[in-house]
Amino acid sequence: MRNIDFGPFSNPLIVALDCETSSEAFNLARQLGDVVGGFKIGPRLLFGAKPEFIEELSTMAPVFVDCKFFDISSTMVASVKSAFDAGASVVTVHALSGSTALRALAQLEKELNQIRSFKILAVTILTSWSSQDLSKVMVGNDISTHVQTLAQECGDCGIHNFVCSPLEAKLIRAPQRFLVTPGIRLGAKTIASLAGLDDQTRIASPEFAIESGANAIVVGRPILAAENPREAAVEILTRLYKVI
Repeated sequence: MRNIDFGPFSNPLIVALDCETSSEAFNLARQLGDVVGGFKIGPRLLFGAKPEFIEELSTMAPVFVDCKFFDISSTMVASVKSAFDAGASVVTVHALSGSTALRALAQLEKELNQIRSFKILAVTILTSWSSQDLSKVMVGNDISTHVQTLAQECGDCGIHNFVCSPLEAKLIRAPQRFLVTPGIRLGAKTIASLAGLDDQTRIASPEFAIESGANAIVVGRPILAAENPREAAVEILTRLYKVI
């Protein structure tokens, strides 16, 4: 049994609202808001929504803005601050952002936490990547090595929260770290890379992710594509609480 910190989320299940329109997203949010720990939204949904979208969504559950900011230090700080001001509780940046930006972001995270609970997550290697997707400049080390190296570099700069696949969670878990794992599939009990399944490659079950060290998991298709999304979310939470 683990004493898991869910951070700003009310429980470990974050639903990815990978919807085409804000109205579709709100419809799902109304069904799930009192069940799930939070909602993840990305650029596809944000760019078509009204400015109040994040604030309105945050009244139902904490909002995780996943834009993976990767820019010069001042732009990243301003972007993260804007997301916080809009109502976000979690924001992603890229772990490759460099020490100057990462240190500035770590300081910003401290300041924003004086106002309310807030986390900046560093994205390591996308769960959609296999070893064949690594850039030529990254060839020479496998994905797990890159994830561990990036996590260490971020930690040295004061960023201790990460997005990683369930397969790397056990490699970078540590008492001070907060890990969020996408790539969750209900039929994957252990390590899996299923060609043709979807655009995720490094996937695992909810139980495997939590047992490997995740504080929270992100689930999209298994809930959004379900005949009854609310029942699907409850089923996943029931499975999670058996291993927490």
